[in-house]
Amino acid sequence: MQLASSFRYGSPMLRSDSPLSDDQIRRVAPSIFADGKHESRSERYTYIPTIDVLRGLRNEGFQPFMVCQTRVRDQDKREFTKHLIRMRPASEINGEDVNEIILLNSHDGTSSYQMLGGVYRFVCQNGMVAGETVGEVRVPHKGNIVQNVINGAFDVLDGFDLIREQKEGMQTVTLNRDEQHAFARSALALRYDPTDADVPAPITESQLLNVRRFEDRRDDLWVVFNRIQENMTKGGLHGRSRSGRAMSTRPVTGIDQNVKLNRALWMLADAMRQMKA
Repeated sequence: MQLASSFRYGSPMLRSDSPLSDDQIRRVAPSIFADGKHESRSERYTYIPTIDVLRGLRNEGFQPFMVCQTRVRDQDKREFTKHLIRMRPASEINGEDVNEIILLNSHDGTSSYQMLGGVYRFVCQNGMVAGETVGEVRVPHKGNIVQNVINGAFDVLDGFDLIREQKEGMQTVTLNRDEQHAFARSALALRYDPTDADVPAPITESQLLNVRRFEDRRDDLWVVFNRIQENMTKGGLHGRSRSGRAMSTRPVTGIDQNVKLNRALWMLADAMRQMKA
């Protein structure tokens, strides 16, 4: 799967425990309110501001809880650059974790409207992407964009029952120490090539199993999966570079890399769930 865009480290970002207002969104991601398309777009490009799409989604019961847009060197593109919104259905506002719909777009031709299914876990403030359980939906910049995006959001929403089923199944599976290390070892191979003996992984499987908070001192598959996912994507683990120099792992901030890794981790966890069932 090739995603439409990527976000770099340091992108302006805001996440809140309550739905974001237009004023809050505008301060962080002005491109969501762009007055028109970038001058590089042709007449065939149908311009619909993302805020109009978001308002249509709000009317259907979806609320934004996180926004982000890329930094740009060319300030002429700041009002049109790529942006991302993570939304929740009204019925999914509270809980230990909630399902989210991820909306990605731009007005400079670098991204179509794109939607993915995700899960947000409150205790570790982890934004996950749910494997390939829910496929991405893309809407080109033509036709009835607002209605097509709303329809796509409901298509993503339809997959949430299966996401919940897989998550609850993981919560019923207990992993012993060897199984946890096997999971972590397989997860490590997703980011660092295990066949390249000249470039060993800078960190160990034990570090991926590190517990960052009291709530994660459990051995069920869901929590082990979340510990590994958080340690891999948020970085900050101390290790050794190829030359032997002390270093810390970097967070996985590129959206292409982040989604690819998150989906692979989810599929790995679900495969273990099925083996243990």
